Amino acid sequence: MNVSGLSSIASLYASALSRGQGAAEASGGARSGREAGQQGLTPEELKQVSELKSRDREVRQHEQAHMAAGGGLITSGASFTYQKGPDGVNYAIGGEVGISTSPGRTPEETIQRARQIKAAALAPADPSGQDRAVAAQAAQMEQGARLEQAQAANAARQEASGSRSAALARTYGTSESGNAAGFSAYA
Repeated sequence: MNVSGLSSIASLYASALSRGQGAAEASGGARSGREAGQQGLTPEELKQVSELKSRDREVRQHEQAHMAAGGGLITSGASFTYQKGPDGVNYAIGGEVGISTSPGRTPEETIQRARQIKAAALAPADPSGQDRAVAAQAAQMEQGARLEQAQAANAARQEASGSRSAALARTYGTSESGNAAGFSAYA
């Protein structure tokens, strides 16, 4: 907790009250500040404020969708890029959410992580180009893990097959080439 930050807010509040301003206005309440800031705006400025409010809402919903779908892979909450409106209020016009794109410890874990990354990237109703790029990277990550799984399964099958061949050779007296020991197939 930043005590000095609280004391500066308290001093601003006290000075605002001494000038005769209301408590809600002094605390920077979003509604009272926006309503007060809209007085005296031209119709064009009011339209711009309306568009900025709409964009702010869309951006915040978009980033919230990423955070909800990303779960434990989220590395940082939403950070926003702001634009100051003609009413003096900052509106979010862009944003991002940090997500871990590192692979898992096993191919199975990597596949699970890749699926969650892809779901988080495509969670908003209207994914951005960056969102689609992250989803594509996650799909590649999943494909690489599946390839690793297939290679491991193939190596295990070959090892099992090689062990079986060696056991048969010991049991039936054949060499590794499959010929009976001491006989030539070309004789």
